[in-house]
Amino acid sequence: MTTGTATTTPIMITSRTMFDDFLIRAALAGIGVALAAGPLGSFVVWRRMAYFGDATSHAAILGVALALALDLPVGLGTLAVALAMAVTVATLAARGWAMDTTLGVLAHAALAIGLVAVSFVPGARGDLSAWLFGDILAVSKADLAFIWGGAALVLGLILWRWSALLTATLNEDLAAASGLNPNRERLILTLALALTVAVALKVVGALLIAAMLIIPAATARGLARSPETMAALAAVVGGAAVLGGLGLSLGADTPAGPSIIAVAALAFALSVSLGALRRGG
Repeated sequence: MTTGTATTTPIMITSRTMFDDFLIRAALAGIGVALAAGPLGSFVVWRRMAYFGDATSHAAILGVALALALDLPVGLGTLAVALAMAVTVATLAARGWAMDTTLGVLAHAALAIGLVAVSFVPGARGDLSAWLFGDILAVSKADLAFIWGGAALVLGLILWRWSALLTATLNEDLAAASGLNPNRERLILTLALALTVAVALKVVGALLIAAMLIIPAATARGLARSPETMAALAAVVGGAAVLGGLGLSLGADTPAGPSIIAVAALAFALSVSLGALRRGG
């Protein structure tokens, strides 16, 4: 009996350590995405760019197919295609194209072409749901470094251009009169969006990235009294949704990515209810 206990205990300790490690990596990955998506999502909400986010995130699947076919890092392929899509959309917007129709065509075409392309890559079909809905519980240390590196770049871009981005968002004519180039500020947001799509793909998947941008920001808008507060609060709401979603996933055996968005949606519903009570009072 003593021998059996001695041999079993180290195995149990090792299993618990491995469990703790992957859970910590998942939480850190989700928080990294939330830190970037919160402030950026605030601009997406202010500029009504939700469909823009959809088009860029759907293009990520095409980037996955390209990376797998060429044996490149998936993050690199995703970033390249997301950048191409984002720059294309920004260029068309600057030329006065009707954005709702253009984005509708580009978003769904990119997703469809990406899904078709993935089907030609040997062995990729089995992992398709992970790219569509995320696989945060399988985040590696290399993924974690990529996510936090990308999030740091996004935050750096937004902090560097905060005043200019905010002015161009409020009034492009005022921005131009102040010596700013609204198209340049739009391009900076576009680049930040493409980078966020690349780092968030592993966490929530291509179909839910736009939700990670929009829902925490929309939740924060009903609670904040200034743009800075809204951006910070959106990051906090996103981080809380990540932790809550991981807890729900582990406790109820639900998909992690959709669970994160479900918790964020619940937070939004609570914020709307709270706002209604305040107005009623």
